[in-house]
Amino acid sequence: MDWNRQQHSPMPSHRYRDIFAKVPVEPIDRVWPDRRITTAPLWVPVDLRDGNQALADPMDPLRKRQFFELMVAMGYKEIEVGYPSASQTDFDFVRLLATSELVPPDVTIVVFTPARPELIARTIESIAGMQGDVVIHMYTATAPVWRDVVLRRTREELASLVYAGAEEILRLAPANVRFQFSPEVFNLTEPDFVLELSDGLTKLWDATPARPVILNLPATIEAATPNVYADQIEYMHKNLPRRDSVILSVHPHNDRGTGVACAELAVLAGAERVEGCIFGNGERTGNVDLATLALNLHAQGVDPMIDFSDIDRIREVVEHCTRMPIHPRHPYVGELVYTAFSGTHQDAIRKGFASRGEAELWEVPYLPIDPADVGRGYEAVVRVNSQSGKGGIAHVLESTYGVRLTAEEEVAFARRVQRHTDETGREATPAELKELYDACSQ
Repeated sequence: MDWNRQQHSPMPSHRYRDIFAKVPVEPIDRVWPDRRITTAPLWVPVDLRDGNQALADPMDPLRKRQFFELMVAMGYKEIEVGYPSASQTDFDFVRLLATSELVPPDVTIVVFTPARPELIARTIESIAGMQGDVVIHMYTATAPVWRDVVLRRTREELASLVYAGAEEILRLAPANVRFQFSPEVFNLTEPDFVLELSDGLTKLWDATPARPVILNLPATIEAATPNVYADQIEYMHKNLPRRDSVILSVHPHNDRGTGVACAELAVLAGAERVEGCIFGNGERTGNVDLATLALNLHAQGVDPMIDFSDIDRIREVVEHCTRMPIHPRHPYVGELVYTAFSGTHQDAIRKGFASRGEAELWEVPYLPIDPADVGRGYEAVVRVNSQSGKGGIAHVLESTYGVRLTAEEEVAFARRVQRHTDETGREATPAELKELYDACSQ
């Protein structure tokens, strides 16, 4: 048999094109592969706007307020709070923030609007009286398919629409407003067109280092490997007009399941700001997961600048507000992510704990971070089922009940537990293990 020969699948793969065929990535002298992330970017949670739009049952005002207060408590300094022209609920929530003391002085509020005069006016109306900085986030889809099929405008016509919207914001906005533009589906848009729009907008909005414009470059539909997005971001980073007056932001989605990688490589490529949802909620497969990104930094010794020390409380609020459960294998927050059932893993974890002593550095096999960092205990790190080994079983008895087994006892007791879990077909709780141990000891 020829092991290298594979049959064609029945799937119609010929109907799709590689992103390079749609939008050739401009050649760059890339430096991002040699860089390391040493500081956290500015995190901007969009759970109350982008994430809310993706819910079958959007959040009511009370849930929105609970979610907002959670994000403030966690330390987010810029929060996108809604799409005021899209619904009365969103408008009323922004008005609540504008007319109450819920927004701390050091937190910047972001509101979202299409580049349409009547919707811009409604958005400006929603922020009237807001204290502190406010960002008006204007967007327009710019990719060729969207221009041709959805908007039915040429590049020149679309540019005119964008500039007209920017002028309307400039005309109506109070002095505490800063400006943001997203060329939606940036990753499928010609780079020269985005540079052209950026040049026009930073001139029109009078971008300066003291009052920079945010240019947000979304991978609205993730369509290529993460290195392609990194190349696109680095090209913009190196070629943007008035670069010192632009905050370069990214907004990756997760259609290919690599949104986190896209965001991390984009930061290496020059992005300074990352939009996403705390646990990755969003349209289709979701926005990039800010908790995973932040705790990935934490696991590499970099302060994420956001407090995840009570991750179960965060999960509880997010699940309540979104009415969506979080998967038990979700990185860092899932119920089972610090738990080992496999015998070999359990043995390594047990030995890792035993050898730590007073060491400051965390180096325990199979546990990339100390569960205590996010408010988890150690009692569920090792759980016993039919896949477990003697080391894990002994660890549970010792850590829960203080029972220490000799090497010979471990082997014999593991056989007894194996028979029990095979017969029941389920996990054995610590109490069941203690009962089995007591029965064997009699």
